[in-house]
Amino acid sequence: MRHIMVLNAKGGSGKTTIATNLASYFASKKKNVILADYDPQGSSLDWLSARSSAKPPIKGVAAFKTPPHPGRNTDVVVVDAPAAVHGKDLTAMVKHAETILIPVLPSPIDMRAASKFIQEIKHVGRVANKKAKIALVGNRGRDFTNIYWELDEFLTKQRVPVLTILRDSQNYIRAAERGLGIFEMGPVLTEYDRELWEPIIKWVNSKRSQP
Repeated sequence: MRHIMVLNAKGGSGKTTIATNLASYFASKKKNVILADYDPQGSSLDWLSARSSAKPPIKGVAAFKTPPHPGRNTDVVVVDAPAAVHGKDLTAMVKHAETILIPVLPSPIDMRAASKFIQEIKHVGRVANKKAKIALVGNRGRDFTNIYWELDEFLTKQRVPVLTILRDSQNYIRAAERGLGIFEMGPVLTEYDRELWEPIIKWVNSKRSQP
């Protein structure tokens, strides 16, 4: 059973977008998926409530109320972590995953906050002992802007695997409205976004992302 967490101490970094797209991807591959929402805002659960019953099923759990108890038939648990997690709370949260994705937005405020958080999580026992693997994902990037290239430079300096920079696309808004993921939408409409997602999919499916 895989436990994949999307985590960043700063709110508004796009954790839910990445978590829901991961959950829908694995569900589309006929995996038994649990989407564990640890954020009291319940954004992942709201996304799931908009999902058609005709789509591959995903089990949602309000983990901020009751921690999930996956059955033996569960293949993947995708964790949408809350914001403002530090210290002992961060150590406790990291225990819920072997694979951790950290989204970072292209803004000076977000990059400064991410820099501090990355250094903090590197020293968490499970990460330091390589029992949990971390990687960075740039989020909501806009090509050919100065801040896009500043984000790219920032990510490469962190000495953590950098997987991709997802673009700021209306496709994610359309997907969220319908409880879908990028890989469940029209391939022509989402071709470029799917290409940007491929490094994430490749990494989470590889041994490099697992202890």
